[in-house]
Amino acid sequence: MITRRSLLGGLAAGAATAGLATAGRALGASAPAPAPTGPPAAALPLHIVNSSGSHANSSIWVYILGNDGTRQVRVTADGQIKPVAVADNGPDGFTDYAIPLAATGTTTLQLPQMSGRIYTALGGKLRIKAVADGNGRPALAYPAGWVATDPNYDVLHDCAEFTHTAGGMYCNTTMVDMFSVPLALRLTGARDQTTGTLKDGARARIFSDVKGAEGFDRLVIGDKRVIAPGHGLDSGLFGKDYLAPAIDEAWTAYASKDLTVTTRAGTFTGRVSGDRLRFTGPKAVSFAKPTTRDVLFCDGTLAAPNDGTLGPVAAVLGAALNRSTLTTHPAQPTTDPAAFYRQRLTNHYAAAMHAATRDGKAYGFAFDDVAGFASYIEDPAPKELTLTLTAF
Repeated sequence: MITRRSLLGGLAAGAATAGLATAGRALGASAPAPAPTGPPAAALPLHIVNSSGSHANSSIWVYILGNDGTRQVRVTADGQIKPVAVADNGPDGFTDYAIPLAATGTTTLQLPQMSGRIYTALGGKLRIKAVADGNGRPALAYPAGWVATDPNYDVLHDCAEFTHTAGGMYCNTTMVDMFSVPLALRLTGARDQTTGTLKDGARARIFSDVKGAEGFDRLVIGDKRVIAPGHGLDSGLFGKDYLAPAIDEAWTAYASKDLTVTTRAGTFTGRVSGDRLRFTGPKAVSFAKPTTRDVLFCDGTLAAPNDGTLGPVAAVLGAALNRSTLTTHPAQPTTDPAAFYRQRLTNHYAAAMHAATRDGKAYGFAFDDVAGFASYIEDPAPKELTLTLTAF
């Protein structure tokens, strides 16, 4: 299975200039390839449905941006892949890759084989700059709605993520960086699957729940978006040591008892020794005590390489700390959602996202796919994908 982390793993390392250093994850660029001609092979119909109730089709634009395996690309309204180019910047210094919705009803586009994001912008177009990356290759400075100085900060926008290959379609809605526009995905093919659909009135409830959680209130940016606590921490809007007591409690607990983590590689048994959580099992792996930022970004001491051993254990630990189950459940991963987010010090942002969705699944943090709680679907024989802007 391709998870969101492996889906985006090959798309890291975009242009650090033009704000991508603060933007977090950027879709990657690599060596240029000849421009394609004609319609792309094996394109998948992509239907865009506007059920927002807040904006007419005429004030909504779609952007399909990503990587075709060799370079950063964008998709045109007629379904062609075109490489991004610095020359695409207009007189205002930004590209205009916007695809308008049909005047009424459903908009149908063609989604080529590539990895990327489907952005929706409501009430105004996104200002996306084409730049040269660190190797001089064309890349994009993607929207970073959690950065107050980003040119798209005042634009209502959000995105879904996908990888479309000859082997199938892999896609998800995401709140890892922020939540703004309620989006739902329906993927039909070998199966008929949906994910991301919010309960009635849930957008307002997300804003209210996050604002009401102690220490999380400044993450709510008016009625435009709620930013993830990791980005809030980097912006001075969230406590850098918020989870420190919970992390300390877990490290103390496992200094005197075993923690077991079961992955596809087998079962790892861990104890804290010398301030490191050290595991034996299929392979010896260990972790320094993480910071709050490490937990929220699932990075730093909890970075998860795609190595089959260290990476999966890091993912389980990161999920347990975000869900506040690490100390209370010495056998991980915890699979009962009734146990999640029960402690005072927990990721209340992620909790609000999960409480808001009809299927209980969301991507509230990067390791939310642990034990299958992410708003992620895949199909080996896809026939069509529908992205719906659901009711505000």
